[in-house]
Amino acid sequence: MLLVMFILPFFSVDEYAILKNTTSHLGAQDAPYAWVMNGVFALLGASTIIDGWVRLRNFWLQKAVLVVFGFSLFLTAFFHHAPIVPGVEFNVLEDDLHSIFATITGFSFVFFTIFAVFIESTKRRKIIAVGMAIIATLLSILIFNIAELAGVWQRLVFIIMFAWFMYFLYSRKNDVIRYIVLT
Repeated sequence: MLLVMFILPFFSVDEYAILKNTTSHLGAQDAPYAWVMNGVFALLGASTIIDGWVRLRNFWLQKAVLVVFGFSLFLTAFFHHAPIVPGVEFNVLEDDLHSIFATITGFSFVFFTIFAVFIESTKRRKIIAVGMAIIATLLSILIFNIAELAGVWQRLVFIIMFAWFMYFLYSRKNDVIRYIVLT
């Protein structure tokens, strides 16, 4: 993901600006090598579902929200953003569906972080989860309010989001064992 987010812009359309344009623009309709970014979206969505399903065991609410997150991210790979090149014809329905699934991805991440608070075992981990919800929300607001830096805000969202997912899912072993023993 990191390599694609920061290297693919050099192979995209001339109009692409890494500060302004999002990763969705890298996978846009008629963008060169869009399949690379869309492949990353699909793999991230599918792997998040699979990994979360395995690691979250009996936490069904969190699993359900994670499935919504992963599936909506997966679908952003198949419904592409409108091109950033002016005057290029594009499929409006596909662009609308991409926007809907991208929005669901963002909201479901925030909901997941909030629901994660209920299964975290330490105050520190609970605070980090709430912090992720706040950071993701604020960065998403910045995407729309300071649009000339939308590419920066969105990349930060992705980096923070998946770094937290790895922290949450891969450092949970002792938490899950403690939860099972205590219940």
